[in-house]
Amino acid sequence: MSSLNANIQALESARDLSRSQQLLGRSLNRLSSGSKIAQPSDDPAGLGVSQKLGAQNQRLTAASTNIQNAVSYSQAADGMMSSLNELVSRMSELAVMAQDPTKSASDVALYQQEFQSLQDQLRSTIGGTTAEIGGTADVADPLGTFNGTALFGPNAKGYQVAIGNTPGQVMNIPETNLRTGAMLTLIQQDAAGNYTVSLSSAGVGSSIDDAIQQLATGRASLGAAQSRLGLAASAVQVQSQNLQSAISQISDVDVATESTQLAKYNILVQAGTSMLAQANLAPQAVLKLLQ
Repeated sequence: MSSLNANIQALESARDLSRSQQLLGRSLNRLSSGSKIAQPSDDPAGLGVSQKLGAQNQRLTAASTNIQNAVSYSQAADGMMSSLNELVSRMSELAVMAQDPTKSASDVALYQQEFQSLQDQLRSTIGGTTAEIGGTADVADPLGTFNGTALFGPNAKGYQVAIGNTPGQVMNIPETNLRTGAMLTLIQQDAAGNYTVSLSSAGVGSSIDDAIQQLATGRASLGAAQSRLGLAASAVQVQSQNLQSAISQISDVDVATESTQLAKYNILVQAGTSMLAQANLAPQAVLKLLQ
C-alpha cells in the first residue's frame, strides 16, 4: 500500500539500522577493552563467575606472597643457626684446648675469656627475659629476629602461614626455641649476671655436644619446612595459572572472531544506511500518482 502518512519500509530500515549500529558499538567496545563482557548485560552469568574466580586468584596471589615470606623466615632462621653452630663449635674447641696440661693458668684464662665472649654472642642472638635465661636484664631485642619476630623464642603454635585460598589451608613451621635445653645451659646466668657454665665446669663438653645436636635438630626441622613450602608454592602457582586460564576463557575477547564480527556489522550499517535512504524516497512515487 502506498501512503503519505506512514512509510513502513523506512521504519523497518531504521529499526534494522539501529540494531546494526548497536551491535557495531558492542563489537568496538569489546575490541577496545579486550573484554568479551564490555557491560554486565552482555553475559550476566559469565560476569559473576569471572569475578568469583578473580577473587580466588587474588587470594592465591596473597598466599604465594605468604609462602615466599615464610621461606625467607625459615632461611633467616637457618642462616642464623648456622652461625650459632660455628660459635658453639668454637666453644667445643676451647673446652678441649683448656684441658691441655701444658697450658698455663694464664692461657686457660684467655680461653675462658673467649669462651665467655662467645656466650655473650649466643645470649644476645637468642634473647629472652630474665625468667627464661636468667641474668640481671632482659634481652628484649635479640639479633635473631625476622621482621620484628624473635626467631628462637617459645611459640607453641609455631609459625602458621596460609598456603591456599581458603581459611583452612595453612601450614605450620615448628618453633625453634633455643631458650631451653642445652642451649639454655650455655647462656644462662645467675642473679648476679654470671654464667652458670664455664670452661672449668664439670660436663661442659657434654653440654656443648648437646647444644650442637639441638641446633642440628632445629635446622633439620626448618629444612623439612622449606621443602614443604617449595611444594606449596608450586601448587599455588599451578592453581593460579588454571584460574587465569578459566577467567580468560570467560571474559577475554577472541580478537580474530570479534574482528570478523566487526567487519560484518560495518557492512550491515552501511547497507542499512543505504536502504534507509532508498526507503525515504518511496513517498515520492505517491506524488507522481497525484500529478
